[in-house]
Amino acid sequence: MRAHWSNVLHPEQRPGPPDGAAPAGRTCANRDHALTHGEEVTRRRPTHHNHPMDPVTLTSDRLVLDPLTPRDTDAVHTAAQDPDVQRWTTIPSPYLPAHARAFTERLAPDGWAGDTMFTFGVFLPDRTLTGALSVTRRTPGTAEVGFWTAKEHRGRGYTTEATLTAARWAFTALAVDRLEWRAEVGNTASRAVARRAGFTFEGVLRAALDHRGTRRDCWLASLLPADLGLPGTTPHLPHRGAPS
Repeated sequence: MRAHWSNVLHPEQRPGPPDGAAPAGRTCANRDHALTHGEEVTRRRPTHHNHPMDPVTLTSDRLVLDPLTPRDTDAVHTAAQDPDVQRWTTIPSPYLPAHARAFTERLAPDGWAGDTMFTFGVFLPDRTLTGALSVTRRTPGTAEVGFWTAKEHRGRGYTTEATLTAARWAFTALAVDRLEWRAEVGNTASRAVARRAGFTFEGVLRAALDHRGTRRDCWLASLLPADLGLPGTTPHLPHRGAPS
């Protein structure tokens, strides 16, 4: 089975004392309209930049995307022991129980409260944690998606399904007009998820990631509302000329 995870999680997660957190991540994609074909948003209300948003729950055909809470701490800690998650994300390594507690009790809730990073646990209907996903604001109208998938749940399309669900929500509820995906060059599993989700690959950014004190090159891709048949909040004038 192919692993699904991303490279970049939270800026707070650097090696050091246990004040980091767990992996969250930076994923064919149906071209149907938002919140259709079994997807819905509960407790959703419109938001605007710099206006805090109440945590929401998203559902898809197989998954429930729900904000992480302290009851998920043990599951997050267990999943983060996977060497591949620690290799391709910026979580502390070794990843201690205190890191997981800080993530579920402080960093994830603070992201919602500050309207900056919206982190979901990706669950089966029985509350089994399959992974985590975050949508992080970068600049007005632009956000970045990140994700990881627990080892035993890889190869089932959960990450792609979760990413598309979160993308539709970001486009319709957060006034996002460009959703970016980034991963360290070589993270082919994360790239495969982004490709299946319909992201357009835009190239390599040199030395764009700081991975435990070493600058790494990363791939960059983007998804726009129009890619999912949705309207944007501002007009988009694509470049039609020949490449320079």
